[in-house]
Amino acid sequence: MTGTTVERVAVLTGWGEGISALPADAARAAAGRPVIPIPRPDLAGDRFRRATRECLLGVAAVDALLREGGMPRDAIRGTSTALVYVTGGAYGASNAAFIAGSSGAPAGDARETRHAQAWAGALHFPYTAPSAMAGEVAIEFGLTGQYGILIGGAVAAIDALWQATRLLAAGRCTRALVLAVETFQECEGLYARGRWLVRRPLVEAAACALLVPGAQSAQYNVPRAPAALETLALARAGETLACAPLIALALARDGGTIGPISVTGEWRGRRAGLQWR
Repeated sequence: MTGTTVERVAVLTGWGEGISALPADAARAAAGRPVIPIPRPDLAGDRFRRATRECLLGVAAVDALLREGGMPRDAIRGTSTALVYVTGGAYGASNAAFIAGSSGAPAGDARETRHAQAWAGALHFPYTAPSAMAGEVAIEFGLTGQYGILIGGAVAAIDALWQATRLLAAGRCTRALVLAVETFQECEGLYARGRWLVRRPLVEAAACALLVPGAQSAQYNVPRAPAALETLALARAGETLACAPLIALALARDGGTIGPISVTGEWRGRRAGLQWR
């Protein structure tokens, strides 16, 4: 059976680009701030004028992956690249924008207000679908291969990595991108009301891992406790939900981990892990 290798991981967070931007202690660095946001990426092109911030972050994460590896866009274009997208709540921002746009605010005469509300609804509605983010990335990079979308926190990212290894093992792709995006700023009030569900600080993030055939075999498991990399990712990055396992992989690569690499995650009582040997 074909093994896999995590060839590269690109990480963007509210702390900056790359693992080197992460503080030693995210809770201390946050200084009481509940959310550490990422500015809206400034991407060229008319197509991105109305795109949501999470869509732009997804594109920016893949761009960072290619840039770090010195890879041209044509290297991933076409049917040979699989895309597995995962998020816990990045689509929440577009839902919030749609609801706000649909409700509208009193302005001008009634006809003018109805027009503004209809325009806002038409603008934001397509982005309320979780598939919008993966779709924007696929269009931008010309990805026409296998794809999947998983919704959940860190445990769904473990599932996404596992699915990527299965696609490679089955020969259904020659490389796989596992992409995770999480934004919180637009829904900060919602997270504040459900503060017992997530830890603080909430740190916006976008991360992309490139998996290719390799010598290591991946094994899926259900661990009883978090692996050391999960604990390290939380301590340094803060709560990044589905991005956490990818940040953990980036930390392992940055630290030159030799031997088995184990990443774990948890979401609403469910725990999962993946180990490469």
